[in-house]
Amino acid sequence: MSEAPVAPPVASADGTLVDTALLLSPPVPRAGRLLLPARVGALCAVELQKLRHDRTELYTRAVQPALWLLIFGQTFTRIRAIPTGGIPYVDYLAPGIIAQSAMFIAIFYGIQIIWERDAGILSKLLVTPTPRSALITGKAFAAGVKSLVQAVVVILIAALLGIALTWNPLKLLGVALAVVLAAVFFSCLSMTIAGIVLSRDRLMGFGQAITMPLFFGSNALYPVSVMPGWLQAVSRANPLSYQVDALRGLLLGTPAHLAVDYGVLAVAAALGITAASSLLGRLAR
Repeated sequence: MSEAPVAPPVASADGTLVDTALLLSPPVPRAGRLLLPARVGALCAVELQKLRHDRTELYTRAVQPALWLLIFGQTFTRIRAIPTGGIPYVDYLAPGIIAQSAMFIAIFYGIQIIWERDAGILSKLLVTPTPRSALITGKAFAAGVKSLVQAVVVILIAALLGIALTWNPLKLLGVALAVVLAAVFFSCLSMTIAGIVLSRDRLMGFGQAITMPLFFGSNALYPVSVMPGWLQAVSRANPLSYQVDALRGLLLGTPAHLAVDYGVLAVAAALGITAASSLLGRLAR
């Protein structure tokens, strides 16, 4: 059986040659190893475009951390009721507020995926060849980008208040990695809850119910050593505690366990992606 003849190139309206073979055969699909980075990059670019066109969210979200640092931090610095190892309390508080601000953005990220389902966007994404894990990972890292922008805002506020944070580029890269990994976990936790409750109102209720326990059950405001025993156990199981520990070690130079901190955050992020991916189909039904 003879092979089909190769279609000759034809001239377009402007005189350039067009290879008609591209019209007769489908394009080569993107390799699997390139699919995940492409999806993550595309969704991260979308988040940056949103922030570039509408900065209102950045301004409004900067109010709460500024109040924490100005009022809570300055007041407890004067009281000196919390042992911080000789560090001014407002300095000790700043990494915890960075982690809190990033978490508050990521923990409600499931609302966006429910909105996409209601708008019919999610069903269109699910019929593409993109794996569900790639979709979830892309959305999770997009939440990480938004959280990272918020962390930069808080760091600038802290600098304006005279808080002594490091400006070492390598340490700041470590800060960015910790913020992104934690945001991936918390956004996947939110999307996992969204896959269970299936509605925005219920998700809002669950989100509000877990944000304060996660925040106050961590070392963001006070050392683990001053907590009661049961709360210390909660803090050791809380990924936010490991993020804050890494941020304090990098930004303030306090003793930290960076290998353990990053290991826990990476494992938590991977488990979060797995859980959210498994429930994505249920959300789209």
